[in-house]
Amino acid sequence: HLKGSMENYTRVTLFILVGFRSHPESQLLLSVLFSIIYVVTVVGNACMILIIQTESKLHTPMYFFLENLSILDICYSSVITPKAALTFSLGKRIISYNGCASQMFFFSLFGTAEAFFLAVMAYDRFAAICNPLLYQIIMNRRLCVCMVLGSYLSGCINCIIQTGFTFSLSFCGPKEINHFFCDVPAVMHASCSDTLVNETVMLAVCGSIIVGTALVVFISYGYIIITIVQMPSAESRCKAFSTCSSHMLAVSLFFGTVFFMYAQPGATSSPERSNIISILYTVVIPMLNPFIYTLRNKEVKGALKKQLKRK
Repeated sequence: HLKGSMENYTRVTLFILVGFRSHPESQLLLSVLFSIIYVVTVVGNACMILIIQTESKLHTPMYFFLENLSILDICYSSVITPKAALTFSLGKRIISYNGCASQMFFFSLFGTAEAFFLAVMAYDRFAAICNPLLYQIIMNRRLCVCMVLGSYLSGCINCIIQTGFTFSLSFCGPKEINHFFCDVPAVMHASCSDTLVNETVMLAVCGSIIVGTALVVFISYGYIIITIVQMPSAESRCKAFSTCSSHMLAVSLFFGTVFFMYAQPGATSSPERSNIISILYTVVIPMLNPFIYTLRNKEVKGALKKQLKRK
C-alpha cells in the first residue's frame, strides 16, 4: 500500500526532461547557443515592435499584424528557451507536473496562434494586392483586432484540448520525457496508458488547424500570384512580389516544420528526430522572423534608418 501511494505521489509531482542528454559534450554549447538565440529573439522582436509603434507610416493593417506577431514570438520563445538553456547548463532536468502542464498549455496556445497569424497575414496580402481599391474598407481596424483575438481564441481552444487530453493519461513513477520541453507527443510517449485516442485527437485537431491555416495561405497566394502575373509593368510586379516574399519565407519555414511534427501519423515515434526539428520552430523561427521581415522590407529598413539617425 505504501509503495502504491509513493508511486502515486511521484506520478503527480515531477518529470525528467532528457533532451539531448545522449550528447554530454554538447550541453554547455547548447546552453550558450539557446541563451544567445533567446536574447537575439527578444531584442529583435522588441525592436520590430518599437519601429512599428514610433513610425506613423507603418500604422497599417500589415504592420499591425507584424507587431502582434513579434509580441507573440517573444511569448512563444519565453515559454521554452530560458528553461531549456538552464537545463543544458545546470543539468536541472526536473520539471514539476504542474510546470510541465503549464509549459504545454502556453506552448500550444502561442504555437496555434502563430499558425492563425500567418494565415491572417496571407489574407491581408491577398486583400492588398487583389483588391487594392477596397483594401482600407475590407481590412478595417475592427476586423484586424477581431482576427488577432480570434487567433488567440483558437489557440486557447487547442491548448485546452491538448493539455487536458495529455494530462488525463496515467504516468507511473518518475517519468523521463525524451525532449527538452513538455511537448504533447513527447509527454504522451512517456505515459503508461494506451495513447491511441490521444494520438487520434492530436492528429485530428492539429491536422485540421495546420491544414486549415495552410489552405488559407495557399489559396491567398494562388490569387496573389495570378494577380501579380497579370500586372502590366515589371515595376509593379516587382513591388507587389517584394511585399509578399518575406511572409512566404516565414510561412514555408513554420508550416514545413510544424506539419512534419504534428500533422502526420506516428508523430510520437522518433523522439531524437523530433527534438532537432522542434529547435527550428520553437527557438530558431521566432528569432528569424524580425530579420526576415526587416531585411526584405524597404519600409521597415527606411524606418530603422530614420530611428538610427534620430539617435
